[in-house]
Amino acid sequence: MIRNFLFLIFFYIGIILISIIFLPSFILPKKIVLFGGKLMGHWTGICLKIFLSIKIIIKGKENIVSKGKFFIASSHQSMFETFYLQTIFNSPIFILKKELIKIPIFGWYLVKIGSIWIDRGKTTKKNINFFEKILKSTNESNRPLIIFPQGTRLAPDDRSQFKKGVSRIYDELQIKCQPVAINSGNVWPKKNKLKPNLNLTISILKPIDSGLNKEEFLKILQEEIYSELDRLN
Repeated sequence: MIRNFLFLIFFYIGIILISIIFLPSFILPKKIVLFGGKLMGHWTGICLKIFLSIKIIIKGKENIVSKGKFFIASSHQSMFETFYLQTIFNSPIFILKKELIKIPIFGWYLVKIGSIWIDRGKTTKKNINFFEKILKSTNESNRPLIIFPQGTRLAPDDRSQFKKGVSRIYDELQIKCQPVAINSGNVWPKKNKLKPNLNLTISILKPIDSGLNKEEFLKILQEEIYSELDRLN
């Protein structure tokens, strides 16, 4: 109980302080804000290690695409991956739900770093232009896109079908997909208390080449990520 309390206090204080310190970056080049995002990722890892004795393991670094453009499709079980993956990959461009950009200060940062948002469950002009924004971002930047194909944070044992939007992105971009499986929900569940003295594993899987049809890609992506999560659990 005390360790949970200390973790949450120091984690959120650190995130807030970083956000305040980097406020001037709104009028500075984007790379300054991106550096602040990496700091938040490292701070997340430090807090988990110090207050909860969590060992963060990164598997499969050799699988990271080193040449050409790619996008990341990651499992989503906690807040951890939204911060920490920025320390592994080159400042990913997040694809996220519109509600997040409405968060004071933090949401402003998401807009500043070029995040792409969608208004879930609604048909709007901005949603119609969603894939145009993705193509534009990919063409104009070497930063990889990152999407959570489960759509929201799920329990570690939840094997819900992936959203079809990820296959549409794969089909539109015609670039490699980097699957990532993370068992963060075992440590930092969506609703329950955090659990100390465990391993948190980020497993970077072999990339899926472009050129598959959407249905085949979605099936392979889901099977590979869920199979890896089963092994990690």
